[in-house]
Amino acid sequence: MTEYYRLADTVAAFDQRLLTIKSWGVTFALATLALGFQQKHYGLFLLAAAGALGFWLIEASTKSHQLRYYPRMGDIEAIAYDLFGRRTTKGIASSPLIDWGWSSAAQRLWGVAPNRSAVALSLRPRTIHEKDPHVPKPWDDVNSKPGVLNYILLWPHVALPHAIAVLLGLVLFVLGLFGAFGPI
Repeated sequence: MTEYYRLADTVAAFDQRLLTIKSWGVTFALATLALGFQQKHYGLFLLAAAGALGFWLIEASTKSHQLRYYPRMGDIEAIAYDLFGRRTTKGIASSPLIDWGWSSAAQRLWGVAPNRSAVALSLRPRTIHEKDPHVPKPWDDVNSKPGVLNYILLWPHVALPHAIAVLLGLVLFVLGLFGAFGPI
């Protein structure tokens, strides 16, 4: 249990780091774009886009490090369920289930059918007990399916607002190249 709760604390600490990266990225991009307009120098728009891209990559890397803790949390939950689960009137009760609780929230909140539950919707590859959303599932072997980290840059909560800053900086830079803001 000590390991599990240390993992949960570590994952939570990453959230603060991710917010810091996002806030620094937004601040840098907006300040550089504003400076570009103030100085009437469109090259700063390109710098804003490059900086936003850098923060986007840093955030994706940090998120990938955070996600590496989830498989072990899921494994501990499944083991605790198997070893210490107790039958109640509503089924088997077990603790801890933080990761499972988040994974099963879609079905429980919005009434998604069990075969389309968070098990099917989650980004985690699953094979064991897929038909029963009430049972915590251990993570599959890493080699069983392609990894979700390949798409982490495209996750909306990772990409935004960095992607907007990159696009805006590039568009303003191109407009500057074509004389929309006058000469340098």
